[in-house]
Amino acid sequence: MRQFKGQPFGTKIVLAAQYVFPILQWLPQYSLKLFKSDIISGITIASLSIPQGISYAKLAGLPPSFGLYSSFVPPLVYAVLGSSKDLAIGPAAITSLVLRSMLTQGVSATSQPQLFLQLAFTSTLFAGVFQAALGILRLGFIIDFLSKAILVGFMAGVAVIVSLQQLKSLLGITHFTKKMTIVDVLSSVFSNIHEWSWQTIVMGAGFLILLLLARQFSLKKPKYFWVSAGAPLLSVITSTAILFAIRGKHPAILVIGKLPEGVNPPSVKMLYFEATHLGLAIKTGIIVGILSLTESIAVGRTFAAIRKYKVDGNKEMIAIGLMNVIGSTTSCFASTGSFSRTAVNHNAGAKTAMSNIVMSVAVLVTLLFLMPLLHYTPHVVLGAIIVTAVIGFVDIPAAYRIWKIDKFDFVVMLTAFFGVIFISVEYGLALAVGLSILRILLQITRPKTVMLGNIPGTRLYRDLHHYNQATRIPGFLILSIEAPINFANITYLQQRTLRWIEEEEESMKDNSVFRFVILEMSAVSNIDTSGVSLFQELKSALETKHIKA
Repeated sequence: MRQFKGQPFGTKIVLAAQYVFPILQWLPQYSLKLFKSDIISGITIASLSIPQGISYAKLAGLPPSFGLYSSFVPPLVYAVLGSSKDLAIGPAAITSLVLRSMLTQGVSATSQPQLFLQLAFTSTLFAGVFQAALGILRLGFIIDFLSKAILVGFMAGVAVIVSLQQLKSLLGITHFTKKMTIVDVLSSVFSNIHEWSWQTIVMGAGFLILLLLARQFSLKKPKYFWVSAGAPLLSVITSTAILFAIRGKHPAILVIGKLPEGVNPPSVKMLYFEATHLGLAIKTGIIVGILSLTESIAVGRTFAAIRKYKVDGNKEMIAIGLMNVIGSTTSCFASTGSFSRTAVNHNAGAKTAMSNIVMSVAVLVTLLFLMPLLHYTPHVVLGAIIVTAVIGFVDIPAAYRIWKIDKFDFVVMLTAFFGVIFISVEYGLALAVGLSILRILLQITRPKTVMLGNIPGTRLYRDLHHYNQATRIPGFLILSIEAPINFANITYLQQRTLRWIEEEEESMKDNSVFRFVILEMSAVSNIDTSGVSLFQELKSALETKHIKA
């Protein structure tokens, strides 16, 4: 609220409006030069968002048109409410997979498509409400429980599961498991070998290689970012043209079929609040909301740091939350800012959030006039696009760094990874978060205590295990407590301190030399009432040993 201090009432109104609607900060100074950059970047990310939107709708178990709906309304809302200049909004692989995997626990996307669609919208609504509430109440620290180690393992596990799920499309299998674990998916793949289609495999392999080569080329030469950005759209156009030319001759290659034309239909009446599946929708919304916030804010801050501007995390939560609330009433499923689209948007030269508006206009043109052209788009190409998009989630260098820095974090990462691929997406995430919280509890209840020694020629005292040159002071035991002292750790601290003293006594032949215990507590930021009793009990125990503290 510092910006409002000492300002006239009229200025406060303007500042309040700019705070709520960040578009009012940059739109008055917007110029044709900026628009030229934004229109190029907007069209560029539209060429990526259109095929990805269709693919991610398929990944979420929804009709393809809903992927385009979710690439139209949410970016418009974010352009008005969001504070990032680079973030490109739309469906994402992780949120799409989690949405489908959690909802299919209670509803089938194939046998109950209408109910599944209703629950997808309802989950998106709850995700948005949860996200906005976190921002309004300034509770963004909750998403910090998803540590770097958790995210690396979780995203790698998601990449594996998503890629294996696409074997249905890449091999032309019609009867496929609805389960998400690696065992069930591979069992389904090899138990349906008789359904494999060589035409589908050839087409899928060809386009997958093309997309991977385009991605690798752009990674090695970032100035050619448009190669990987345009490859998915080129693949859709080429494959659709091929299937249109040979329509009816190779029925084994499945196509998405007729898509409805027109803008997003309202979906307020489709929101589902009956008790039967309400709990499932709420649970799904919360998990999806946390994951989409984590990805969006991390991506937004990364590119904001590159361009040296700030992104307000709480404002972003409110913007993304309201975006999903509005999206749930306009036939959109959960949307967020993905890294791949944002990287393309940044490299294409986006200057403001206007690039999201340009992208939405391009999607609108597609919805109004180009939907019939997508009739012969093959599922196999959409599967190849999804695999190419998620393969970057496997970050081996990051996993190696985690191993080198912290072995426990590496275990947390493996827990998330194997939990996702062998149990389920949500349980894998929950196990990893639980393990991280357990570590925090252990650090609270088992605070670090070290023995200090003097650095010769100085008045500095340092950990004897870390500084070889540090030496003991005869007759003194100097211990450092490096954590707040409270009811949760006083028992451990008392036992640990007495054990230090016993070990010191045993190591000395003449106990009379050991006279003093000094507790160095410069790192102790707080002591509660229970902590005070620790010193009283230690003093009594030391007095019986004729040791001063």
